[in-house]
Order: sequence, then structure tokens, then C-alpha cells
Amino acid sequence: MKKLGFGLMRLPRLDAGDRSSVDIETLCRMADEFIENGFTYFDTAWMYCGFNSERAVKTALVERYPRDAFVLATKFHAAFAKESADVDRIFNEQLEKTGAGYFDRYLLHDLSLENYEKCEEFGAFETLLKRRDAGEIKRLGCSFHDTPEVLERVLTEHPELEFVQLQINYLDWESPAIRARECYEVATRHGVPVIVMEPVKGGTLAKMPESVEREMRSLHPDWSTASWAIRFAASLENVEIVLSGMSSLEQMRDNISFMKDFTPLSDGEVSLLLRAADELRKNPFIPCTGCAYCVDGCPQNIAIPKYFSLYNEEKRNGGDGGWSNQREYYDNLTRHYGAAGDCIGCEQCQNICPQHIRIVGKLKEIADYFGK
Repeated sequence: MKKLGFGLMRLPRLDAGDRSSVDIETLCRMADEFIENGFTYFDTAWMYCGFNSERAVKTALVERYPRDAFVLATKFHAAFAKESADVDRIFNEQLEKTGAGYFDRYLLHDLSLENYEKCEEFGAFETLLKRRDAGEIKRLGCSFHDTPEVLERVLTEHPELEFVQLQINYLDWESPAIRARECYEVATRHGVPVIVMEPVKGGTLAKMPESVEREMRSLHPDWSTASWAIRFAASLENVEIVLSGMSSLEQMRDNISFMKDFTPLSDGEVSLLLRAADELRKNPFIPCTGCAYCVDGCPQNIAIPKYFSLYNEEKRNGGDGGWSNQREYYDNLTRHYGAAGDCIGCEQCQNICPQHIRIVGKLKEIADYFGK
């Protein structure tokens, strides 16, 4: 299987303000070009595109191609379940919406600690394993947005999981909040292959500082900036598929051009990207270096540097206060640590901060933002 997967979360729209208004005609053309060039992996989920992505799959793929011409992945999200019976109910509705007959890959979606415990409570693993035994699921896995420690627990307690989907890109690789490298290493140590999501970090890595872009162009004048990010993820040895949320034919054609006969990045090219990540962090909205002096002794156990890192990424991405990956990671971290709004203003952190950041005020700013 070629390493590029078609992520069906950011599909072309007929109405820019309506996520469910999928432009089926354009999607069909994209699916055709994707398959014609030897790519087969399509990734959707229960709630994508205002709950309409799975129906779009039926129109663009299932009704137009033999079932063995493509690999289809979809997901169960515990947040949409209220009782054990909902696991089967949602699965049956997904079969109806897609008309696929079976799913080549099925994922427990966003298996954060909270969702993991909910899946355990509802017997989701047992229910889905029965579906796998019945042939309705070919491979069972999970997608994941939480700490390496939680991933270690999940993969240890459920060795039946056959793959894991992780957010990996060169900006998050050494992020103190997302810890992409550490999560990748946990999966690799367990012998579990990785599917990569957000390789371009929602479009953030499609635009670089001019100094970085110049260096990229000097090495490869014909490579797009976004292609560097996808190549980084695809070059990792334990990565099976890199998903790209392609919303136009132009994006797809660019990805196909270098992923059809993919060549991994050299060590020098990887070093350039890691330097680019450092460059992106040079002008943070909060000038935190991640030393974590502020954390020791915090009476509320607030993960101050992690929250600063997420907030900086959110602002760098032009966040508008709506859903984002940064918000998802923030919510998950607050289940392990005190939230930003839990600060009692003791100022112990400010007194020890070598960057002289007014931490108490910044935590209030973060609490106001992520608490919306």
C-alpha cells in the first residue's frame, strides 16, 4: 500500500459556511485521481463534515468502485455514546451510511484517558472485537490525543489493537505538550504500526518564515512547503500511512506528485525541518523556554509550560476560539493536571521564572481562551 491516505475531514464544500455541504462532484474527481495513481486508503469518521462524510463516501466510493478497490477506515467516538448499546447502534448506522459492508480499519476515536475509560465502561473493545471476528472489521486500532503515559497504558492493557493513529509533524515532534516523538516511540516499542494525522498541522506548516523557505528552496526548488511536512512523517520507519486532509484537486495533485514513488528524507533534510521548528518557536506569544522551574511546588499542579506551548501554537495558527487540536490537548491535559483557571495567584511561579513572565496573568488569559 502506498503511504499517502486521503483524510475525509476537510472535504471541498458547496457552502463555505456549512461543513455538511460536501461538493460531491469535486470529491468524485479527487477520488478518481487518487485511485488512478495507485492510492487506496480513505479515512473518515462518524462526525466528520457535520456527520455527512460517511454518506459522501458511499456516493463517491462505494457506489462507484468495487469494494476491494479501496481501503476504508472510520471511527467510533465515545463522546457520542451514552450507554453500552450505543457502540453497536453507531456501528450499524455507519454500515448503513457508507454502504461498505465492512470496514478495513476501525478506530476507537480520540482515545484520551477520559474516552478510554468510557470505552472500558461501555465494553467497546469487546463489542468491536466481536465485529472483527464476524468479518465486519478487518483491523482494529485507535486514534490518540493524550500523553505517552496514557498510550503506554492503552497498548499494554489492549494488545489486540493493531495500529494507532497519532498526530505527528516536525513542529510537534519535540513539543512539550503534544510529545509526538515520545508517543511514536511508545507505539514502536509495542510493535504497533502508526498512521499519521495532521502532518501539516492544519495548514500551519504550509507557510514558513522566509529564511526557512529560502533554505528549503535552495535544496529543492520544486518542492512545496507542505510537501516537506508530509515527507517528514512518511520518512519515519514505523509509519504505515500519512493522512492528508485534502480539500482541493491542487492539494491532491501536489501530494500525489511526490508520494507516488516516495523517497524518504535524508538526515540533512530532517535536520533542516527540526531547525525550522526551532525558528517557528523563536517569537512565541508567551516567551516560555519550557524550563519548568515554575512547576515544582505549584500548589495546584498546573502544567504551566505545556499550556503556554499550546496557547502559543493556537495563536500562531490564528485560532478563533473554536475547536482545534490545541484545545483538544488542553482539555486532555486538564485531566492530569490543574487547569489554567485553577491558579490561586500565589505568584511562586513568577518569582522563580528566569524569563520574568507574569505567569498568573498569562494563566488567566489562557483560562479565558480555552475555557470558552
